[in-house]
Amino acid sequence: MYAKCLKRGLDFFLSLIALIILSPLLIILIVAGAVCMRGNPFFTQERPGKNEKIFKLIKFRTMDNRTDKDGKLLEDEIRLNKYGRFLRASSLDELPELINILKGDMAIIGPRPLLVRYLDRYNDEQRHRHDVRPGLTGYAQAHGRNGVSWEDKFAMDVWYTQHITFIGDVKIILDTIMTVLKHEGISSETSVTMEEFMGTPDGVTSIWRAPN
Repeated sequence: MYAKCLKRGLDFFLSLIALIILSPLLIILIVAGAVCMRGNPFFTQERPGKNEKIFKLIKFRTMDNRTDKDGKLLEDEIRLNKYGRFLRASSLDELPELINILKGDMAIIGPRPLLVRYLDRYNDEQRHRHDVRPGLTGYAQAHGRNGVSWEDKFAMDVWYTQHITFIGDVKIILDTIMTVLKHEGISSETSVTMEEFMGTPDGVTSIWRAPN
């Protein structure tokens, strides 16, 4: 009942209220981003949503556009400046996604929308993460963020699509807040963000176990 009838209406209402309440903060971040990023403070990118329908994700930019002498973008570690690190650590870079939620591209809670080029790399089980709208945060973000493997993350995503409840969503929001406050899982062990997903090799499975 909640997943099919109430979740979308609640997402619309809460995202609208959040945009109104947070509008002063959003204005400050727009101005600060324009200065620190030396230009457009927003980052937009095509991402797959529910049923793999493509939409444009809106975020605050966390990496500047510095290039080398040949005009090629520098490595992420260099372009991720102090302001960008602050946005990521606080998750403030995600706030413009409230617009995506308002439009119906996303939900407040759901699997995170990843890159379009990953679509052909999912196995049959992992593709089920697109059975629902992607979320501003999700079960995987509340339980490891970028600090867990892709296989574990996708296992959590698929489990969530099959166990959507109001109480569960509230718990994910509370767990996400705690994760952000503790600055947990911002980076993987080998990258300042998260390594690119190249597909799950044969024989590799998730070690994550669903809660009882």
